[in-house]
Amino acid sequence: MFTKAKFILSAAKLEQFPDLKMGEIAIVGRSNVGKSSLINHLTQNRGLAKVSATPGKTQLINFFTVDEEFVLVDLPGYGFAKVPKGMREEWGTLIQNYLQSRKQLRLILLLCDSRHPPTEEDIAFAKWAIHFKQKLVVVFTKVDKLSQSMVQSSCEKNFALLSEAIGDKPIAYFPYSIKNAKGRLCLIKELEKRM
Repeated sequence: MFTKAKFILSAAKLEQFPDLKMGEIAIVGRSNVGKSSLINHLTQNRGLAKVSATPGKTQLINFFTVDEEFVLVDLPGYGFAKVPKGMREEWGTLIQNYLQSRKQLRLILLLCDSRHPPTEEDIAFAKWAIHFKQKLVVVFTKVDKLSQSMVQSSCEKNFALLSEAIGDKPIAYFPYSIKNAKGRLCLIKELEKRM
């Protein structure tokens, strides 16, 4: 699994979403949390998703097939203040249209920065996913920026804060670093179970 990944298209509206007849895993999170980096690391393809130093660059929903078995869907990041309000609202509508209309959606990966408590937007999104009975896995990114001794305690604490705030537990959480293979292999194993 995760040996062959391919970009399919970018969609700006509901009518442009592809009908690929495969299950989909949506990747969501705050701008600059590392969605594109995670996609590239998971698929071992550094140029697959465009990585930018400027938060808020992903403005469309991007679809990637993996092993011709399922689809990774990269949603625009939320919570970036420098994006004009009108554009943020458009993204919100686009994301909501995707999440509410996709019968192919099997799982949502909610990416949160391991160094910080969940943001209001993280909590709001998780509540939304639970309300609409979507399966949710939390991925704590950037764990390489924490000391080894802090990784587990920081992820556990932040997962507990998120679970408490939404009044429910997501399926699981995974620490993730693009600098080592362990988190990648653990996450792939979880995705294989869900697909």
